[in-house]
Amino acid sequence: MSEPNSHAHLWPGVPLALGSAALFGAAPPLCKLLLDSVNPFMLAGLLYLGAGIGLALYRLARGTGAGEAQLTARDMPWLALAIGAGGIVAPVLLMFGLSLNTASSSALLLNLEGLATMAIAWLVYRENVDRRLLLGAFAILAGAVLLSWQGEGVAFNLGAVLVAGACLAWGLDNNFTRRISATDPVVIAMLKGLVAGVVNVGLALVAGASFPPASIVAITAAVGFFGIGVSLVMFIVALRHLGTARTGAYYSLAPFIGALLAIAILGDAITLKLAVAGLLMGFGLWLHLSERHEHEHDHEELEHEHSHVHDEHHQHHHDGPVSEPHSHWHRHAPMRHRHPHYPDLHHRHGHG
Repeated sequence: MSEPNSHAHLWPGVPLALGSAALFGAAPPLCKLLLDSVNPFMLAGLLYLGAGIGLALYRLARGTGAGEAQLTARDMPWLALAIGAGGIVAPVLLMFGLSLNTASSSALLLNLEGLATMAIAWLVYRENVDRRLLLGAFAILAGAVLLSWQGEGVAFNLGAVLVAGACLAWGLDNNFTRRISATDPVVIAMLKGLVAGVVNVGLALVAGASFPPASIVAITAAVGFFGIGVSLVMFIVALRHLGTARTGAYYSLAPFIGALLAIAILGDAITLKLAVAGLLMGFGLWLHLSERHEHEHDHEELEHEHSHVHDEHHQHHHDGPVSEPHSHWHRHAPMRHRHPHYPDLHHRHGHG
């Protein structure tokens, strides 16, 4: 069976991944303005706390249902690994690494997060990738590296190793999060934000920092809610539809989006470097958007729970009327068909 809409496979994963990158990319130029009033350690903590508390208030107003599967006991090890890697280990490694390394070298090394995310997805979790996707991903990463280039090379010292270790930890975090992406993304992002916020604020206080005025705390929390919290929710939902490698590639566009906003907000100059980086990223984005992975494939019998509607992959009955989307434990019967697809929750099959 073929997909009637040739672009249906792009929705909603691609817009969500790009939206996530846009929100995250908007944070750095705004944070640059806040750094005049807030210690960098404290700023990181308040951003994450803003994300966690904001999402907690949203969840309280929304209610616990919302058609999403809830975390279960078997999800907790993956959640703990994700929070530990991305919310505790990575920020600590990054802060110590920044203290021992130059800013320009660290900025270049931070692009390793996207590379680590994609490499783990492809090599460890065996997500499908072909030469077109690989070229697109590296074009996007090359653009990000170029944006970070300050005319200096990478300093190979302990600080560089620690920054690279932080990127690896975030890459692991993204892949661990994929394992629980079928559950409520608001809860996952909320818990990540609260834990990372408490850890980073604690580090700031230990380092001698103090809380800024209440007005600055509120502004920082708002930036964190959108730039980290809402962005992370969109990233998690994108993981469901695109898999980790492709979501990570789209997310690597964030530095370019941040650079464009810096021009608009801070009055930064438009440079040749920005133009070349934009061309590289645009080329990589085109390669990904024009991907059409389509072949006849088998679906093995599968039982799981996640938010869904009664589409081609969800043909089951209910005893009474239900609203969509909804979430419940359901069974997928074996089937064989053909349509464009990504390595989403229902298409994590091998390729010859």
